[in-house]
Amino acid sequence: MKLGTAAVAVLVILAGSWYAFRKYSQPSCGNAAKLSIGAPADIAPALRAQASDWSAQAKTNGNCVDIEVFEEDPADVSAALAGKAGKALTGVGQANGKTRIPDVWVADSSLWLQRLRAVNAQGIPQDAKSIAHSPVVLAMPEPIATTFGWPQKKITYPELIGKVATDQKVKVGIVEPSRDSTGLGGLLTLAAAAQAAGGGNATQATQVATAALRSLAAGRSSVRADLIQKFPRSSDPAALSSGLTVAPLSEQAVIQYNGQQPPVRLAAMYAEPAPPALDYPAVVLSSDKASIAGELLKAFDTQDFHDKLGAIGLRAADGSAGKGFQTPSNAPDPAAAGANALPDAAAIEGLLSKWQAITLPARMLAVIDVSGSMLEPVPTAGNATRMQVTLEAARKGMSLFDDSWALGVWVFSTLMDGNKDYKQLVPIGPLVSQRTQCLQALGSITPKRNGDTALYDTILAAYKTVQDGYESGRINSIIVMTDGENDDPAGGLSLEQLIGELQKTADPAKPIQVILIGIGNKVNEGAMKQITDAIGGGTFVAPDPAKIGDIFLQAISLRGQAAQPK
Repeated sequence: MKLGTAAVAVLVILAGSWYAFRKYSQPSCGNAAKLSIGAPADIAPALRAQASDWSAQAKTNGNCVDIEVFEEDPADVSAALAGKAGKALTGVGQANGKTRIPDVWVADSSLWLQRLRAVNAQGIPQDAKSIAHSPVVLAMPEPIATTFGWPQKKITYPELIGKVATDQKVKVGIVEPSRDSTGLGGLLTLAAAAQAAGGGNATQATQVATAALRSLAAGRSSVRADLIQKFPRSSDPAALSSGLTVAPLSEQAVIQYNGQQPPVRLAAMYAEPAPPALDYPAVVLSSDKASIAGELLKAFDTQDFHDKLGAIGLRAADGSAGKGFQTPSNAPDPAAAGANALPDAAAIEGLLSKWQAITLPARMLAVIDVSGSMLEPVPTAGNATRMQVTLEAARKGMSLFDDSWALGVWVFSTLMDGNKDYKQLVPIGPLVSQRTQCLQALGSITPKRNGDTALYDTILAAYKTVQDGYESGRINSIIVMTDGENDDPAGGLSLEQLIGELQKTADPAKPIQVILIGIGNKVNEGAMKQITDAIGGGTFVAPDPAKIGDIFLQAISLRGQAAQPK
């Protein structure tokens, strides 16, 4: 019995000694190195799991690293990094003050690095390494996708542009491209396709591109979740026709959406040419953490991490798929992933500037000539009158304006409202509440037989009206459509007097853009240009009135240019 007691005592001592040995031989993590990783929500779970595994392994090897993976919108990190250089990216604005700049930043696309290097070349290291991959696809409800030939046939972006231009049932959506990489990739590709559709004709290319951008703008959403909710939730024909038809999204977004077993699944259409894919570059922003970060990044180039990516619908950087990846129908060969073909940073910012100009909320007064000459037939438009082709252009143009716009409608000739040569049909107001009223007003317009063209007095009155109700944060403008030069039997303003009055009235703090559209071959283009050159805006002339619709699109694209008097 005594021997047994002694043996137990020895065992207890030995066990205690082993416990003490293990406890004190293990590394103490009281002074663990700290490393932060900021990443978008779509890859953060895989990063968090891999970082945890790596940290645990490092600890057993005597190295203690406390790794924090937090979610941060790439647009917010980009705003903060640009802000450090006293710059701002187009459409992104200033950092919100709560954004954290991590030691290691995983953006969702190298497009962000491209844009940032343009404003701060030294602020972003050149050795960023891609750690994941997700193609940007055209997401489309499967019942609609089959009508495009999916999954056997590939669709091209030029084909999509053609569909959008000819079929009003095709509703295109996009996540705000100035802040979202899939939206930007889709915008770049669609814009290039639209430009190519111009067939080398610069004017036509501008028209097609503007129409495409406005169609995109009508279906844009500020965040991805909102865009996805616009897809039809039923295969009923009415639901399919009223919901969103197509939008550029990441392959991962489609996989995850379908994983929720929605009533209508989305097809991932790998359209050509392929937009820049999401390539998830990892950038070490903290130089004193470079050594630790370098070791951790090696763990993101392992099969174990690739499997973690596959489980959440992402590919490895080379395009290969890890375990659990649900490959969509008609997906390309992994070898096709390749490297991103990134456009020039200046081209990106130029396109986004135009996008901002076209999509910014606008406040516009449309002023339409109803003089007697507007009754003249247009042979190239099936002998429809100038008035008819002008009103049709106005109606189509209005369909490009979303509900954030404010619009008013005037008509002018001579003596239209007492002694006034112009008449208000609809006051400037939000389209969300008066779109129908504006359309009805356009439908009621008829030319005044034997009416003359008091153009100059009308322009001044319209300018003062828009200025009186000026709204900051909007592009305030006047668009005047006329088929003749100034002709007022009562006298009225001369060209020199009009320009003098406009320059006297102009307020640099309240810029008003004046857009003059001439219809036919009897307009005084030289005089019109003198007006817009002096006060800010642009003059456009359609010698063939049948082309007024194209000219209208050109005029809308001008909205990005400054409207400052000279």
